[in-house]
Amino acid sequence: MEPQRPAHRRLVLTLLASYLLLAALVAFWPTPVDQGAAPLLHSLIAKLHAHGMPAWLGYNQLEFGANVVYFVPLGLLLALLIGRNRWWLALLAALGVSVCIEVAQQEYLAARFSSISDVVANALGAFLGAMLALWLMDRRTSTTY
Repeated sequence: MEPQRPAHRRLVLTLLASYLLLAALVAFWPTPVDQGAAPLLHSLIAKLHAHGMPAWLGYNQLEFGANVVYFVPLGLLLALLIGRNRWWLALLAALGVSVCIEVAQQEYLAARFSSISDVVANALGAFLGAMLALWLMDRRTSTTY
């Protein structure tokens, strides 16, 4: 693989810094970020169930999915920075970030709830992001200009 051009690297670093700032705000907000929207979400889910959405798909599954999506950018951006040969380090870093978030929520944020399922969802999201990065890197090197 050709080395990243400085402009690309700066862009990825800027996006990563922006993502980390936003992710930290969400992760360390003193109350659950969906707290105000929870009644609306439950009502919407009930309406969707009434219109054919499977009963097994509820709030917990949607929250799990949101946690997956939450970490896709981290896996993507870290893997782009690290490169094809060590992409798996992005997974380890994302897993470490997720565990630190959950421990901090448990220890320092009384209104927040930490869970293993959040770590699993975050790791899955980081994996999907890293896979997307590998695909993008492969496309970039296989494209002729």
